[in-house]
Amino acid sequence: MSLIKEFKEFAVKGNVIDLAVAVIIGGAFGKIVSSFVNDIIMPPLGVLLGGVDFKDLVFIVQEATVSAAGEEIEAVTLNYGNFIQNVVDFLIIAFVIFMAIKGINSAKKKKEEAPAAPPAPPKSEVLLEEIRDLLKK
Repeated sequence: MSLIKEFKEFAVKGNVIDLAVAVIIGGAFGKIVSSFVNDIIMPPLGVLLGGVDFKDLVFIVQEATVSAAGEEIEAVTLNYGNFIQNVVDFLIIAFVIFMAIKGINSAKKKKEEAPAAPPAPPKSEVLLEEIRDLLKK
């Protein structure tokens, strides 16, 4: 029974919920970046490189054939065009994460560097200063 209670406490903790939210948002962000790369970056890049569609860039290891039974056997290919698109995806995601972490660290550093207000003097010291000022007058 205590194992279930411990698991419940673990699952309800804020860190687990924050991690779950981060994974969901990260997945959605990955789809956005993939669409950005596939639909916006790669087509103009392909045009600049002579009308190349990166999805069509393959190295054929074995040609498609027809078996003795009349069944078509698909070609074996290395799809290096898709690999290039995935590398571009990764670089964009890594750069965005780098910039976000850099911004967070910068904000933390500024917060730490902010000078703290000096502590208020004790009441007895304030009273003594007032007495001193009165005696001066």
